[in-house]
Amino acid sequence: MTDSTKRILVLGVGNLLFTDEGIGVACVTELERTYDVSDNVTLMDGGTLGTRLMDPILNCDELIVIDAVLGDGEAGSIYRLTGDDLRKSLAFKDSMHQTDLVDTLIMCEIVGTRPEAVIIGMEPKDFHTLNVGLSDVALGRQAALMGFVLEEIQRAGGVCSLKAVPGSLTQEREPCA
Repeated sequence: MTDSTKRILVLGVGNLLFTDEGIGVACVTELERTYDVSDNVTLMDGGTLGTRLMDPILNCDELIVIDAVLGDGEAGSIYRLTGDDLRKSLAFKDSMHQTDLVDTLIMCEIVGTRPEAVIIGMEPKDFHTLNVGLSDVALGRQAALMGFVLEEIQRAGGVCSLKAVPGSLTQEREPCA
C-alpha cells in the first residue's frame, strides 16, 4: 500500500462542555474550517463516543487522535504519544470524557484490525469548569496544535492545503514534549 492509498482518520475527542477537555474536538473543527485534505484523509469529531468509534477506527490504516492530555507539563504543552504512552490519553477518568481509546484499540485488535495510532495532545489549563469554549491558553496554542496534526497527516501520506478563510489560525511549529 502506498502512502497516498492509506486511509487516515484524524479523530478529535473530548467533551466540549468542560473547557479544555474539548481541545481535540475544537482542533478538528478548526482543521475542517481552514484546510482542504486529500481524499484519503477523514476529519472526524469523535466527541465522547468511546467504543462507538470502533467502526471508523476499524476502517482506517492510520489513526491520528487529537485530545487533551495530562502530561505534567505547563498548560498548553503539546505531546506526541505512541505505543505505551497512549495510556496518558486516559487522564480524564473522573470526568464526563469517556473516550477510552486504548480499550477501543484493543477491541479493534481482537476483531483483527488495529491501525497505527498516534495521539497529538495538549496539556489543558482547565478541564473541570463547566464552560463551552477553550481557555485562553488552549485557544492561544490551537494553531501550534494544528501544525503538529498537519505534520502527522503529511507523514502518514495525506495532503493538506490551506483554504482561503478570513480569520483562520496560522501555523506555528515547535518541538513536541
